Amino acid sequence: MGFLLEFLKRRKHTAATSRADEEKGKDGEQRGVRKFKWDEIKDLTKGFSRLIGQGGFSNVYLANLSGSNLGAVKILVGNDRLNQVFKQELDILTRIRHENIVKFLGYCDDQEGAIVFEYISNGNLQEKLHGNEKNFLPWKTRTAIAFQLTAAIEYLHEKCSLQIVHGDIKASNILLDERFNCNLCDFGSAKMGFSSAVMPPSSRTKQIMVGSPGYTDPHYLRTGIASKKNDVYSLGVIILELVTGLEAFCPERGQLLTTMVAPKLRDIAKCGRAEETVAEMVDRRLGGEFDLEEAKALLLIVELCLHRSPTVRPSASQILEMMKDKIGAVDSLFSPTKGCRC
Repeated sequence: MGFLLEFLKRRKHTAATSRADEEKGKDGEQRGVRKFKWDEIKDLTKGFSRLIGQGGFSNVYLANLSGSNLGAVKILVGNDRLNQVFKQELDILTRIRHENIVKFLGYCDDQEGAIVFEYISNGNLQEKLHGNEKNFLPWKTRTAIAFQLTAAIEYLHEKCSLQIVHGDIKASNILLDERFNCNLCDFGSAKMGFSSAVMPPSSRTKQIMVGSPGYTDPHYLRTGIASKKNDVYSLGVIILELVTGLEAFCPERGQLLTTMVAPKLRDIAKCGRAEETVAEMVDRRLGGEFDLEEAKALLLIVELCLHRSPTVRPSASQILEMMKDKIGAVDSLFSPTKGCRC
């Protein structure tokens, strides 16, 4: 942990982000976004006949868009509160554009709320890391996913005119394209306008942020204080999954991954040389095909992200700088095929 804390002290937080960068989301409002009629949504989904995803309050259907393009249509079904959630998610989606965030194509608010996204064909990180597939993710792909996810979070936290907390970062919300590029999705729990730390919700203005087992910041669960550092905690869990290959929460044993590995993370942070512990923690399916120093650097980042005190946790931009400093060419591993949509 020592070298990372020194690294953070050395790095001056560059507040010289250009105004153009800050306004990326704002300038992208409604760009290329279409309002659909309900009958169009029914036709595109062939009468909602092809269910490809399901959540607590929504269903996702495959849709045939123009030409041979496919889309994913999210339908929210529920009460007045869920209608408000739909409006809030829609408001956020119209403001953001980033190459590692799933592309928002349109919406319908005629009857039930519908949101149309690009279809990402290669499943999600949960399936690729923890499914029964014979092919597992190689090390360089894992480090690239970690970097791209951090870049998406940095954009939401620091480069949008109204800063955004995602609120539900987890492996199943990270879609992967055919080149295994990261596409963060599901902004149903997101909030706008948060600073890095906000006051606890009062009886007057209660903020509701839904999390997922294994990914939710314990500080938020204890205090009700919602902030960008909640997302940083969840990012730490994702990076830990990428390194270890283990699930964030094991329902069979009722164990959290963070609890299981906490002693080893402390050992790595305290010891100058902890190569043996690092090697023990890396996913055995890799068969030793990984960079030990990179694995150590990622686990040290994880230890900071999971710190009990949110103020000690680094920002997303600081994490990106640490990755660039310690992981070889991580920012250029995958050339985006879609082009920047910021």
